[in-house]
Amino acid sequence: MGKRKFTAILLMTAMIMAVAAGCGAESKGPVKVRIGEVTRSLFYAPEYVAAGKGFFKEEGLEIDLQTTPGGDKTMTALLTNAIDVALVGSETSIYVYQQEGGDPVINFAQVTQTDGTFLVSRKPADGFDWSQLKGSTFLGQRKGGMPQMAGEFTLKKHGIDPQKDLTLIQNVDFANIPAAFASGTGDYVQLFEPQASIFEKEGKGYVAASFGAESGHLPYTVFMAKQSYIDKNKDTVQKFTNAVYKAQQWVNDHSAEEIADVVLPYFKDAERDIVIRVIDRYKKQGSYATNPIIDADEWNNLLNVMTTAGELKTRTEHDKLVDNDFAENAMK
Repeated sequence: MGKRKFTAILLMTAMIMAVAAGCGAESKGPVKVRIGEVTRSLFYAPEYVAAGKGFFKEEGLEIDLQTTPGGDKTMTALLTNAIDVALVGSETSIYVYQQEGGDPVINFAQVTQTDGTFLVSRKPADGFDWSQLKGSTFLGQRKGGMPQMAGEFTLKKHGIDPQKDLTLIQNVDFANIPAAFASGTGDYVQLFEPQASIFEKEGKGYVAASFGAESGHLPYTVFMAKQSYIDKNKDTVQKFTNAVYKAQQWVNDHSAEEIADVVLPYFKDAERDIVIRVIDRYKKQGSYATNPIIDADEWNNLLNVMTTAGELKTRTEHDKLVDNDFAENAMK
């Protein structure tokens, strides 16, 4: 083979390799992040806004969003690497830490800052007073979960012992609680939206009070990941938090109607008027965090709520399971 021909082949090979390298760079594309959300809920509107408005995409991320029903399933998925990031209550990270796991779950971006449940009465709740629950039958949430703990904290705050002053029902699965109340179980029920608003619209129940307003600010629903994932993917976690913050600011600056139009594709069977009503209710009571910071006061309130419910072995301090570096960088 002549030198000239050999050189030509080398040049052609180099060109092919350059093109292939260029194609490889393009095919690398966005970084995929698998999110497991504890439930599909309008309570998490900023998450859907981050996806629907393209904020994740702007940060070079491709989101694989899946619903992993229940805190136990969500945490199992995270611990077994079936997902990269979980959207779930901060109490789950404390439960894992207190089992002395070697790879703690770290809270890095807050989404909601209050409880998201409401006290719904079977009868019109005009002039409601918490003392009316005494002697009633109360259909509550699962023991050990944040809704139940926030509910119990609120009852005790108003001088009601949930174990003695009323008949407390806690053996109904989360998904079946609305149906149980609709079929006649309980005088009062603790419900998330949109079921509370749907019951009001259908005349099956009446919102009497907000557990979120009563129990104060909490790191109620937070994006979290294993320490090992964060250590290996700091740039990805930062970009993720940047997108969350953009969404939080957008939600804060826009009306319930505008937010509803962005999130409706994630709730295909929902009625627009109900979605607007729910989002407006959460916005008015300040449930949506306006930034990803998980501050120490909120964390300590969470520990107080868990202690009151008897679910905390020892107080796990803020700096053990919270990393605000990503949130602070996103806000700069």
